[in-house]
Amino acid sequence: MAQPQFTKETAPDGRFVRQPNRFTGRVTRQSRSAPGGGPDEAGRWPLQPGRYRLVWCRACPWAHRARIVRGLLGLDEAISLATVDPIRDERGWRFWLDPGRRDPVLGIEFLADAYRATDPDYSGRVTVPALIDSVTGQVVSNDYPRLTLDLTTQWREFHRPGAPDLYPERLRPALDELMAELHADVNNGVYQCGFATSLEAYDEAFGRLFGRLDALSGRLADRRFLMGDAITEADVRLFTTLVRFDAVYHGHFKCNRHKLAELPVLWAYARDLYQTTGFGETVDFDHIKRHYYATHTTINPTGIVPRGPDESGWPTPHGRG
Repeated sequence: MAQPQFTKETAPDGRFVRQPNRFTGRVTRQSRSAPGGGPDEAGRWPLQPGRYRLVWCRACPWAHRARIVRGLLGLDEAISLATVDPIRDERGWRFWLDPGRRDPVLGIEFLADAYRATDPDYSGRVTVPALIDSVTGQVVSNDYPRLTLDLTTQWREFHRPGAPDLYPERLRPALDELMAELHADVNNGVYQCGFATSLEAYDEAFGRLFGRLDALSGRLADRRFLMGDAITEADVRLFTTLVRFDAVYHGHFKCNRHKLAELPVLWAYARDLYQTTGFGETVDFDHIKRHYYATHTTINPTGIVPRGPDESGWPTPHGRG
């Protein structure tokens, strides 16, 4: 397998283009294991607690979603967790936080080893989150939008008592529309600002990002969460961008019209979620800053990790009870 490429793709006009997700297998209630223990002909893997391992990085917002959803639903025993180092080189995400620098379950040093076991010809970037089958050592999915929805809808029999319904059936059309807007303008929008290679592409992404944040401020002015009084998948997806905003996106990605702490409604909303069980304890600002500032050498060639910002405001009262 060719070495994973970590350059960011850009269109001819300087827009950042996100790499599509290569592995889109699913663990569903309808799955039947194929001979040899792999997926069935429809790409569905058997729903078996204890079989799968969720690989995440504390720095990555896409992986952070899966970590939060897994915890909120109480799937800690059903799906094990592997944490990669926040620093990566040309070999990709590495299990150097573990003793012997190998994942104790999968026995591999680099996540790329699992990608290679699944597709020997894969040459794209190796991404997290990744759901790995511990029986075959193969990647089931790196399709982060579908992965968290499946944790909610397919793993219900293993949810903890009283687990939230993060994807209520009656709200799905509205949720899907909102989450598409969040992805385009906010979750991916910050990256389109940070990795733009033309002023026109940057300006366009910058305008969409803060236009959407202004709209979200208006939406959240008279409701506690994005869909009302209960946390949904949309709140998880917005939170993982907001919690990184002042630490990395404001300066490192040039998303600097305002800091999150200067947007009163969104700042209170983000603190409300941060102080909710299952959110704040999964945040690691040290890993977040070290990953972004030390690995994005095209936009921070010195590799200096800034001392700020002050993180002491996150536990302060938010007034949104």
